[in-house]
Amino acid sequence: MIVAQITDLHLRPEGKPAYRVAETNMLAARAIAALRALTPAPDVVVITGDLTDCGLAEEYALLHRLLAQLPMPVLMVPGNHDRREGLLAAFPGAADGRGFAGFVHDAGPLRLIGLDTLVPGASHGALCAGRLAALDAALSERPDAPTLIFLHHPPFACGIRHMDRIALAEGAAEFARIVAAHPQVERVLAGHHHRPIQARWAGTLAMVAPSVAHQVVLDLTEDGPPAFAMEPPAFLLHVWHGGALVTHQAYVETAPGPFPFVLDPDYPGQSQPG
Repeated sequence: MIVAQITDLHLRPEGKPAYRVAETNMLAARAIAALRALTPAPDVVVITGDLTDCGLAEEYALLHRLLAQLPMPVLMVPGNHDRREGLLAAFPGAADGRGFAGFVHDAGPLRLIGLDTLVPGASHGALCAGRLAALDAALSERPDAPTLIFLHHPPFACGIRHMDRIALAEGAAEFARIVAAHPQVERVLAGHHHRPIQARWAGTLAMVAPSVAHQVVLDLTEDGPPAFAMEPPAFLLHVWHGGALVTHQAYVETAPGPFPFVLDPDYPGQSQPG
């Protein structure tokens, strides 16, 4: 069972790069092509927010056309750049039945849960009592199912100060309590920070996926300014294999290779490949 996680597409109106630099539409199209080229193919794709840059109808229409190229189910949660009403108008199936965009999806042995942390008009995230209670109920329904929880805003501090100020600001403590009470939670998986980040949190592994577009600059100083760089776009593959969940980071762009490991006969002491 393979679950692909992509995040922070920031789709824009045609011809308008994000921040006048990042050609996010082109980068998102390349990410979709990379997913289509994977062998074996993912069983499901999850997008952890910032599907669009401004939440415009034409941006969601572009997303609709991109995702139509994928043969597997696609699940999504909104990010702070999205507009909930626009997302649900374009993707009615993303509604969680409580006025938010989220999901509970059983994929083979795994249970996938998506949480809507969008605060309209704000950059930080929140989980209200109702959404937290629904999470607790969904976890209690299948206590033996290995579970992945997806949301946009990370619930932990990462040390990039300007991103920590707009992480999950409301409901994080109760979220941690619920997750810690359900040991079947294998991962808590977020986007938003545009970098690969991992932390031990609430008794499980919390991870932030890199963006398939631009990346936030790795600046751990106290007063580092918000900035991004065109580092290689990437995504995560969460693989359930042999009764364990393993996560791989995969790059969107192709690189030279593959090349076989060939021992050089001129160096008899050369180590074995690997």
